[in-house]
Amino acid sequence: MAVRRRTVLGAMLAGAGAVATAGCIADTAADTGQGTGNDQPGNDPVEAPPQKPKPTDGPDRITLVATGDVLLHERLWTTARRDGRDGAWDFAPLMGSVKPLVQQADIAVAHLETPLAPLGGPYHGYPLFQGPPQMAAALKQTGYDVCTTASNHSFDGGAAGVDRTLKTLEQAGLKHTGTARTRVEAETPTIVDVHGVKIAFLSFTFGFNGLPYPNGETWRAGKISVPTIKLRAQDARDRGAEIVVVSCHWGTEYSPKLNDQQREVAPELLADSNIDLLIGHHAHVVQPMEQRNGKWVAYGLGNLVAAHREPNSAKAEGLLVRFTFTRDGDRWKTDQAEYTPLLMTDALPVRVLDVRRELAKDGVTAARRERLELAERRTSVTVRSLGATPKSL
Repeated sequence: MAVRRRTVLGAMLAGAGAVATAGCIADTAADTGQGTGNDQPGNDPVEAPPQKPKPTDGPDRITLVATGDVLLHERLWTTARRDGRDGAWDFAPLMGSVKPLVQQADIAVAHLETPLAPLGGPYHGYPLFQGPPQMAAALKQTGYDVCTTASNHSFDGGAAGVDRTLKTLEQAGLKHTGTARTRVEAETPTIVDVHGVKIAFLSFTFGFNGLPYPNGETWRAGKISVPTIKLRAQDARDRGAEIVVVSCHWGTEYSPKLNDQQREVAPELLADSNIDLLIGHHAHVVQPMEQRNGKWVAYGLGNLVAAHREPNSAKAEGLLVRFTFTRDGDRWKTDQAEYTPLLMTDALPVRVLDVRRELAKDGVTAARRERLELAERRTSVTVRSLGATPKSL
């Protein structure tokens, strides 16, 4: 039977007043405790020399896809009602264009920025979001495996909103990280087995729009702190994680430029041997990608789905990134980084489009082609603005 290792990390962080990430519990293999069988009197067992652990059996290559914020504005509810049948709401057609790329990945990560309401509502948009829970099933149907949930809107629905959101994600078959229902859950990293390779996901945010921790429970969501994140990454490694992915909800809204926190925190985290990849959210526009010491950071993926009602602005654009990890001895390294621009349409029914796929189609109107080309051009310039050269998907 698999057992969970004990850790003193929770006590360490509690003493420091830090907050934790949340996640689903991942088991690690225990020693069998069996002897050699050579324990007769006069026959001292011979101890084998210590050996380095062998790499986990499994593939030598893993692909990970990540996309931007899932921000459930009211206009998207109308689309889901139109796309559904027999009165049911269906958000899956909204994301149909990105489904092939998401499903081709070995593991796919979405960022659910807003809490989910009970089925039937009441639903709320800005400023205190509580979105339709049907989005969880649609994300799973699209091919996502994990949702990061730490954001400035994490506490829009209070403790009940956190609890309900995580339960809804689990019912849809999605793992989650970033917010928590209990302290134990908060102190347990989300580790997902991907074809025998254990990948940990951690999620943190810059703040909560001034909202207090529900009931003073500071473990309810992870707040960006370099020492805390490093401790969490180390804990994930101690529990068997072979790749550690950190999600940060940060940056300045609607700005493609990095803010001070991003410039200070990213280099420190990427210098940590336990952290392999940084993925950013919150700005609602695409931000640059950068490579440091062989590791990648995508500072801001824009939106996956949203309805800002500014069809020609950068707010309607997003980014899908794909990272390929390969074995390097007993560790993994990022072998390749790729990206493709996304674009949200404005007219009902709303759709998120894979820009390059749409441009390759016949019969695209001149106006649609012009807008797609703007998204392609603006996104590519931003992604490469710090000198990085990720490949095009």
